[in-house]
Amino acid sequence: MAAAQREFPQSYPQPGWVEHDAEQIWESQLATAREALEKAGIAARDLAAIGITNQRETAVVWDRATSMPVAPAIVWQDRRTAGDCDALARRGVGELVRERTGLVLDPYFSATKIAWLLDRDPALRERAVRGELAFGTVDTWLIWKLTGGKSHMTDVTNASRTMLFDIHRLCWDEELCALFGVPMQLLPRVSRSTAEFGTVTVDLFGAPVRICGVAGDQQAALAGQAAFDAGIVKNTYGTGCFAVLNTGATPVRSTNGLLTTIGIGLQDSVQYALEGSVFVAGAAVQWLRDGLGIIESSAEVETLAREVPDSGGVTFVPAFVGLGAPYWDARARGIIGGITRGTTRSHIARATLEAIALQNVEVLEAMQSDYGRPVTELRVDGGAAANDLLMQMQADLLGLPVARPANLETTALGAAYLAGLQAGVWSGLDALRGLRREERRFEPRSDSATREALLRRWKRAVERSREWDADGD
Repeated sequence: MAAAQREFPQSYPQPGWVEHDAEQIWESQLATAREALEKAGIAARDLAAIGITNQRETAVVWDRATSMPVAPAIVWQDRRTAGDCDALARRGVGELVRERTGLVLDPYFSATKIAWLLDRDPALRERAVRGELAFGTVDTWLIWKLTGGKSHMTDVTNASRTMLFDIHRLCWDEELCALFGVPMQLLPRVSRSTAEFGTVTVDLFGAPVRICGVAGDQQAALAGQAAFDAGIVKNTYGTGCFAVLNTGATPVRSTNGLLTTIGIGLQDSVQYALEGSVFVAGAAVQWLRDGLGIIESSAEVETLAREVPDSGGVTFVPAFVGLGAPYWDARARGIIGGITRGTTRSHIARATLEAIALQNVEVLEAMQSDYGRPVTELRVDGGAAANDLLMQMQADLLGLPVARPANLETTALGAAYLAGLQAGVWSGLDALRGLRREERRFEPRSDSATREALLRRWKRAVERSREWDADGD
């Protein structure tokens, strides 16, 4: 086993806007794959298959003839289409969107991003209608580049995050495409998560390799946690936090601000899920580093937070790009409250970790209410799950055990599992269940009175952050 990773830059051209250069995404992934092969000491001919996992809602539009992007990729965190979503909500289409897609009408998802790109340049819209352009989330973009433009495909998990896909009929929805102004000629072919997505061209790695597994990052993490059974919930701690509960073969409609989505699309079945998306988690720690400059590396936040026994009454709501589940408030903005003359950077660091944990408490409460059955443990993964203090806070505030696996990179692991299933490396789901290893379990230690006091203070702070940018467009 070998691993490699690279950062690539994000740009913020206006407040609330977040963009990537899709070519940089491609170049970084190609270089990373080559580096991983070199570290492992193997050749491409030794690979059974490739699995892909990705940011789901990020929208890329490119020229089919040149394979070059026609504009910067609009990232999942981007809020520029909040006004467009408000206008659609006033038309009363939110219920149609919810019924067909399981999603709420929000700029988080791809549909309004695609329309925004086309509406800014009439020539692009005309070219899209003529079939000269292609759209994809990052998985589709990478498949296109890996196969030399021969395969324009996605899987059901990624398609289910566009606001254009009927999660019940498992197909693109013509009415929704017309509603959002997205020409269907742009859209990729949709397959299950375990399928044949094309073959990598020989020039890239020195041998052809099958692409056999594709899933959005959070659904891939669900597979990587071997959460193939209804009732299991995982939470990935990355830039944001994403809790996903497997609900089995039946979609569960949320009445508490969660999303109904496709969990895993296997060859012979589709498993549905409830998801709660926290937009800013690890990104809040990055802000302490890059914005405030009170730490030099993200890993320092735990040491700094341990210098104080509590946050000293400070509450941080990191709504930099609005609030996700269960509020879905694109106008919310970040606030820090409860500051006194005695507040130090250690208190702010601790309040940041508390904010990550408290956001997840609200998501898990909503999840259990919708599912109608109690959750017995939380399986965690992602880079920030390595933070022992944060994981103990999470267990304390939830009142539930938090189970951390031996391999935190469950997103990549899940993509490998899916590809291996298709390629015949593993015989079935039981073989994958048997591979799961737990590294540590954090048991709740806090009393209920302390937990409830923190939650009350948190909810007051959230209310003060909401509709902050009510005059924005």
